[in-house]
Amino acid sequence: MTEGVTKQYPKNVGRPPALDGVSLSIRPGGIYGLIGPNGAGKTTIIRICSTQLLPTAGTVTILGHDAIADPRSVRTRIAVIPQESRPLYFLNVDELVYLYLKMRGMDRAESRRRTNAVLEELGLVEERKRLVSRLSGGMRRRAMVAMVLASDAEVLFLDEPTTGLDPLARREVWGAIRRTIRDHRTVILTTHYLDEAEQLASRIALLDRGKVLLEGTADDLRARVRRPYRVTVDSRVPRTELERYGDVTDVDGGHLVFTRESDARELALKALGAGARVSMGPVSLEDVFLQVVGRPIDDGTTGEEAA
Repeated sequence: MTEGVTKQYPKNVGRPPALDGVSLSIRPGGIYGLIGPNGAGKTTIIRICSTQLLPTAGTVTILGHDAIADPRSVRTRIAVIPQESRPLYFLNVDELVYLYLKMRGMDRAESRRRTNAVLEELGLVEERKRLVSRLSGGMRRRAMVAMVLASDAEVLFLDEPTTGLDPLARREVWGAIRRTIRDHRTVILTTHYLDEAEQLASRIALLDRGKVLLEGTADDLRARVRRPYRVTVDSRVPRTELERYGDVTDVDGGHLVFTRESDARELALKALGAGARVSMGPVSLEDVFLQVVGRPIDDGTTGEEAA
């Protein structure tokens, strides 16, 4: 899909690029997750793949078409939820979805059928006659998700689709996204919610500072870290006694140790014998990110993603 894509914004010349040689191969008919902190390059790659932005270098192929040389052939077959999307405020929710489908060339009957179905699916039936201008930020986002999921597009680009949604609404969106791929459509999803990527994506790319650091299934990513088990121990066990077991990170009220499975068991037994509180298990995607990047995904550090 992309090969060696680089993006250097003119105002950031002399600084690291927003994207630095990103190559992604995305299989049709599944959900592909792009994870990383704000500024990792996720939005930039979505904008380039959806023909909204030209790369500085590299190639992009969507459904067999060159997205740089022939963007028109791509645009009729994709749908996009930009990260900073702003729906038309003078429409109500029903009109927003229905008119979008009509503009894509869908006939009146099919547009109405799909509008009714997606509003039901995403819990928007009671809001259908409310003006978009009167909706909360989270509800507007939900309406945008409904609009795109109802389309006939073969490839959907969803840039942080659940930002601002409450947990129940997030799960409703997850269910709708899963049902989307039953029609053999492809979803490219960006998120900094690692549980979202793990729940939805069949393959995941971990981005940071414009580069792909790891790529594969969630299990692949967990297996590729040096120490695939985590043990959390409260502060009753000194850090110096933990360091021989693996990599130690200070957390609230204690320490997090990344280690091998056999060492995890030994450490847990030792800590329990000292009267400490202990939890252990395989690493999560958040742990993978911490080990690979060296900081939490939500620490507020940003890269060069500004236009």
